Amino acid sequence: MSSSSVPPRGPSRGEAWFCTTGLPSDVVFEVQDMSFHLHKFPLMSKSRKIHRMLTEQEEERPARQRRRGRSAGDNAAAAPAPETEIEEAEEEEDEEDEQQEQQVRMDDGKSYRVTFPDFPGGPGTFEAAAKFCYGVRVELTPWNVAPLRCAAEYMEMTEEHAEDNLAARAEAYLAQAVLRHPGEATKALKSCEELLPHAEELGIVARCVEAIAARSSAASSRSWSDDLAVLGLHMYKRVMAAMAAREDVRTTEAMESCLVSYAKATLPGLSRSMRWRRASAPVSSELEQRDLLEAVVASLPADKCSGRVVTAKFLFALLRTAHILRASDAARAALERKAATQLEQATLEDVLIPSYSGATETLYDVDCVERVVRHFLAEDVVGEDEASSSAAITEEEAARTTASRPSAVAMVQVGKLVDNYLAEVASDANLKPAKFCELALALPDHARVYDDGVYRAVDIYLKAHPRLTAEERDRVCGVVDCRKLTVEACTHAAQNERLPLRAVLQVLFFEQLQLRRAITATLLASTGAPRPQQQQRAAAGPSETWRTTAVQDSHVLRVDMDGMRSRVQGLERECSSMRRAIKKIDGRDDDAPGSPGSAGGATSSWRSRYGCKFSTQVCDSQARDAVVSRASRMGMSP
Repeated sequence: MSSSSVPPRGPSRGEAWFCTTGLPSDVVFEVQDMSFHLHKFPLMSKSRKIHRMLTEQEEERPARQRRRGRSAGDNAAAAPAPETEIEEAEEEEDEEDEQQEQQVRMDDGKSYRVTFPDFPGGPGTFEAAAKFCYGVRVELTPWNVAPLRCAAEYMEMTEEHAEDNLAARAEAYLAQAVLRHPGEATKALKSCEELLPHAEELGIVARCVEAIAARSSAASSRSWSDDLAVLGLHMYKRVMAAMAAREDVRTTEAMESCLVSYAKATLPGLSRSMRWRRASAPVSSELEQRDLLEAVVASLPADKCSGRVVTAKFLFALLRTAHILRASDAARAALERKAATQLEQATLEDVLIPSYSGATETLYDVDCVERVVRHFLAEDVVGEDEASSSAAITEEEAARTTASRPSAVAMVQVGKLVDNYLAEVASDANLKPAKFCELALALPDHARVYDDGVYRAVDIYLKAHPRLTAEERDRVCGVVDCRKLTVEACTHAAQNERLPLRAVLQVLFFEQLQLRRAITATLLASTGAPRPQQQQRAAAGPSETWRTTAVQDSHVLRVDMDGMRSRVQGLERECSSMRRAIKKIDGRDDDAPGSPGSAGGATSSWRSRYGCKFSTQVCDSQARDAVVSRASRMGMSP
């Protein structure tokens, strides 16, 4: 049979395939709903199974024909004779022969019909194996080598029956061209999904999985990660488990690449934009997508991801998709903890997760973001606790603990992200004040350098919720630290009619305090008063520096004392005025000689009469200036 006599492509399902050699076919093979009209001798020369099947039928043909003839004669008799044990035995043998003939039977006494209902690979693989039996060159590829190897085992096309047979050819191609490259092994593994359990019994699946895991860390092989997306869920899990068992840094990075590629190719809802998705990728059902998502989550590295491949955007996209697909609570909790490890890299668009639950009235899932933030902060607390007991752990463990803790820069980045998120969700009319305050107060003080961002969110919230009670309004405004507002924010807050009067007064007070600090710093700079750093440097200088410093300190102290003396004099004048007013009320004149009472007694009598109590602590703004000036000079805050 020449290659030109074989059609380059097999017929469609349900059709017949004829071998055009000029000789009539003497055997018909039925594979699923395809019929192959072939010749028995070329196939018997390569396949031991076909040789054995047809040979047995040739040997049993005369006996089978005699039994059929005797059975026909008995049926034609007028009166049936009593059945004997011998006749019953012959009937049982006929039934067994009929069962065997279901696979191999003759049509017209000359040609055989062989049925292969479970042929591995289907009609296409049988066609390629038949061409090989006729001597036609069959090109092996990563897609057909596993089906042909299974077909060779099924048809017993081994070296024991004929040299250079199909099984040996397929094994050589697997070892030399497929298992050496993870991309080619992935294609072969995909073809094995329809060859189970044959491919599993031959070890093809295990060898392909091991080849992918072993060679995945090679830098030149990382471009094959997109090919892994063709695998089904079962095969994907096996590959990920084999890669995770290697515990290699390079293998971990390759595993992350495979993870991202597989998720993007199999989960349509992973991105708000569908442009990245392959047009040929089939759309799975919601249940299948949920299983795929949970498998991807289970494949995430146990430690913190590198951030180069499994980014914060990818993790939050998985989290958003988990809400859409209603994934299990365990999968969503695992994603929230994993997303918290890279929260400082997230953007506002990443954390805007819509609320898909009917129980939540808000547009965005604020509870989910709050849980992620608290997971992020929990790392800082755990890191501090572990670092405090660093004496009981090794240096390597201490270094790893320090590396896992969020840095000060990361904490500030998360603070900005949360403030922007609050400003975005503040306009939601269904967002309760308690939930807004919980998220705003979840961050520690050092997460915000300035409170301008949270003040902006508060202003938006007050504008969108005009019917808040006075208590709720005070609670919302209480999340802002007025001491950490910039001059621009203070100016805006002082003129903001939506803020309560108490908040405005606080803003004005701290604005004035900042102004005084600035004036004090300017005066110190103009008089040449040394700053704390200059004092430290002067400590190592000559004695002349000490004299200069002493003179400057005396000058500043004299200015402070003068201010204090003026204030005391003012207080004395006020006390005198109050004393005269008290005398008029009591009808006494303490200045007259022989007066029974004194100023202290008059004051006690007046207090006892009217029940008035004066505080012993006086808040003085000028005295505050003196303290501020000295504190600024010493490098301390008042």
